[in-house]
Amino acid sequence: MGKHTFDVTDSNFQAEVLNSPTPVLVDFWAKWCQPCKMIAPIVDEVAARYEGRLRVAKLDIDSNPHTTETYGIQGVPTLVLFKNGVPVHYIVGYRTRDKLEAELNKHLAPAQS
Repeated sequence: MGKHTFDVTDSNFQAEVLNSPTPVLVDFWAKWCQPCKMIAPIVDEVAARYEGRLRVAKLDIDSNPHTTETYGIQGVPTLVLFKNGVPVHYIVGYRTRDKLEAELNKHLAPAQS
């Protein structure tokens, strides 16, 4: 877990992600996944930059098979953006911060000045 992200599990996914009034980006990852390790600092940086507009969670697929299966996660890293409890965008594979933010910005309200 990064400084700006939080862990979710099969048992708290409903409360932390699906019931969240704020959009949640869930990083589905695994300890053995090299691209997951590469994108982790980028995901944490995005969490810091979007604080107040987006919550960022991490879900270990090996420890949480129910949620992983429910959302059809077949490869990692996969990032899923949830709004109002609904998955609205899937990002599969490594992305630079700029490319990740460009994809998120299509679904999020602009930052307040």
